[in-house]
Amino acid sequence: MSLSNEQLEAFERDGYLVIPDFTPREEVAAMRSRALELVAGFQPPKAVSVFDTKDQTSKVDQYFLDSAGAISFFFEAGAFDSQGAQVKPKELAINKIGHALHDLDPIFQAWSYSPRVCALAQSLGLRRPLPMQSMYIFKQPGIGGEVVPHQDSTFLFTDPPSVVGLWLALEDATLQNGCLWAIPGSHKAGVARRFLRAPDGRLAFDAPPAVHAEADFVALPMPAGALVLLHGALVHRSNENRSPASRHAFSVHVLEGAAGTRYPATNWLQRPAGMPVAPLYEPAAVEAA
Repeated sequence: MSLSNEQLEAFERDGYLVIPDFTPREEVAAMRSRALELVAGFQPPKAVSVFDTKDQTSKVDQYFLDSAGAISFFFEAGAFDSQGAQVKPKELAINKIGHALHDLDPIFQAWSYSPRVCALAQSLGLRRPLPMQSMYIFKQPGIGGEVVPHQDSTFLFTDPPSVVGLWLALEDATLQNGCLWAIPGSHKAGVARRFLRAPDGRLAFDAPPAVHAEADFVALPMPAGALVLLHGALVHRSNENRSPASRHAFSVHVLEGAAGTRYPATNWLQRPAGMPVAPLYEPAAVEAA
């Protein structure tokens, strides 16, 4: 799906763009069904990995780092009681699956490398777009954790900036179940801080979080099948989900892989040796089109 001039102008102005009906309902249902199959087949280890954006540095472990090249499962903090015992069934306890679904699972690979996604990347001027990471996000009913205000390029940084998030609603995202919120135009201020990886694997932010006025955020509710493009420097967040309805979504982060753009070794996500990121297309393919 190529973007119109009006859509490109809106994305440049606001830092995000909602595209209704991006993915057919049948394909949305297939992605949801596949995610549940993956969870059903997952056998949790004794020490599980918990994902919590309020405490990211202390929650990082080798399992998280290895997820750059794997299909890995991360639990909601709210799935455990104060003694650490799991109090939710597995299918209602997983926060997300990450971070290489788009390369390792055929259902999610088909969507991530689809002509629709390639056309979006081409419209945005990406010459050799690399889908660097993907996440299936459950936003579980009752315990779906808050995602604090952040910029995607804090975690996936390129020089010059090039990161774009593709966030697909697989269920209706509403004010009640934790839809996205964003600050229009906030991407124009650049990336405020980075999440840096040291040679020994330790991770840390290089600056404290910025403070944002609640009144600056606008809600982005959207029906299943809609997609929102997110500029890498856009400030966005989502609230806790205390409703009885989940809010499934699938996201892929794409960045420029052509010569002249650098992906630093200090980014947390580093693919293992022998598992390079396959581009959506090569520059020669675009030129020949």
